Amino acid sequence: MISLLPLVAALVARWWFGLRVLAVEGGRACRCERDRWLPLASGESVIAETVTATAAELGAQLRRMALDEWRTRDPKAAGSREGGRRFGMAVPPLAAMVAVMAVIVAKIPALGGIAAVLAATAIACVLGLLSLPPELRAIMITSKRIRDSRSFTKRDEEDAVISCAMALAWKESLPPVLGLIQR
Repeated sequence: MISLLPLVAALVARWWFGLRVLAVEGGRACRCERDRWLPLASGESVIAETVTATAAELGAQLRRMALDEWRTRDPKAAGSREGGRRFGMAVPPLAAMVAVMAVIVAKIPALGGIAAVLAATAIACVLGLLSLPPELRAIMITSKRIRDSRSFTKRDEEDAVISCAMALAWKESLPPVLGLIQR
């Protein structure tokens, strides 16, 4: 029963800071100047003058840029965050398999198996949320560079892209198992 508290809190936080923001801002069409955006993104040469995409697509690219920079700037913290994400991906399904096998061979009661799976998922949620602030800080550092480069002509489009990048970080912070519950 206690494991349900962090699970519900994590789902509410994911919805409020992630899915809701993506639903509101994600579909907005944004234009950025390619010669200012792409050198920040990947160092590619300039092909066209402007890039038009949705805020969610540009936010995903901004998040990837921030994570790449973070890996070079602080590889230990970035590795820790990636390890927490892998833990969240692996532990809940593994706990479910072990619990099912234990229930089948009658080593634990069915309610004990459910409790074990919920506890493992709650631990993965807590670790995912605790490792989220450094990633958000990395996104904000890269966002400052984007603002300084004046890649966007309109400030509200720039804000939408930055908020979508942050929302994607919130969305990806929880185990994928919870993504099946909340779409």
